[in-house]
Amino acid sequence: MILYNVTIIIDESIHERWLNWMQNVHIGQVMNTGCFASNRMLKVLDSPNEGITYCVQYVSDSIEKYNEYKHQYSAALQADFPEEFSNKFVSFRTLMEFIDADEFY
Repeated sequence: MILYNVTIIIDESIHERWLNWMQNVHIGQVMNTGCFASNRMLKVLDSPNEGITYCVQYVSDSIEKYNEYKHQYSAALQADFPEEFSNKFVSFRTLMEFIDADEFY
């Protein structure tokens, strides 16, 4: 299984509007691609950065499904955000693979 993590540091001035858009529009659009089995959104409590930091995580069943997302959908979805958010956030993406998580429980 693959975890696609997007970390976003968002300016406080647009935080509430951005959070609403993420929860009610963008995450649904990503999930509608069919490339991910689940998702979650986390707020970073001890971020050393200015602004508010979130991690949005998407779980894919395979690297092939993630690659399908990356090659067919990601550019358009990343570009499709409200103009009011321009220059008010930074983001970076991390791709991870689950390693026998069952043995830790």
